[in-house]
Amino acid sequence: MNHPRQPRRADPGLESGYRKSASGEDVTRQNVTAMRQLEQAAMAKRTGADRVAAAIARFCGQMTFVWIHVVLFAVWIGYNTLPWFKAFDPYPFTFLTLVVSLEAIFLSTFILISQNYDMRIAERRNQLDLQINLLAEQENTKALQILERIAKKVGAHLGDDPQVRALEEATRPESLVEQIEEAYREETGQPPKHGGDKS
Repeated sequence: MNHPRQPRRADPGLESGYRKSASGEDVTRQNVTAMRQLEQAAMAKRTGADRVAAAIARFCGQMTFVWIHVVLFAVWIGYNTLPWFKAFDPYPFTFLTLVVSLEAIFLSTFILISQNYDMRIAERRNQLDLQINLLAEQENTKALQILERIAKKVGAHLGDDPQVRALEEATRPESLVEQIEEAYREETGQPPKHGGDKS
């Protein structure tokens, strides 16, 4: 006999603790924990090239990297300029220039790879922020509409308040983008996007 399939339920431990904090500090702690888990999940999905590039870029950003090069360059130049050593790369140090040029090419490539990964993570964060902001705007709009209905029921309706009417309307992201672009155009002295010759 086939039993009806039960709907899948979330983990009761997570469900009971999420968004049920006793203080503001607990709320912020939960938010920090959630963001750290997102960061760890993103770090776990990195490819081998991303990990190597990140490690090299992180090492190149330390003073240890600078001091290593200072010592190496000093030894190299000193060995090839002092008279009691047999120079293998005399002045103007052509081989040293070649080595440094190759190192700069590879280091810049690794740094660009690391920056591309950081850019992808930042883009995902921006998308997450945008989705949360749009969801919050939709929730606020719906809450205003519900509050207006409740106000009408209890006789506390404010009438046709234009500001309330404007806030109750759903925000259109494309309209905001157009307004931002128009503001930038005015700031830089460019003509309006849809402007024409006035006669």
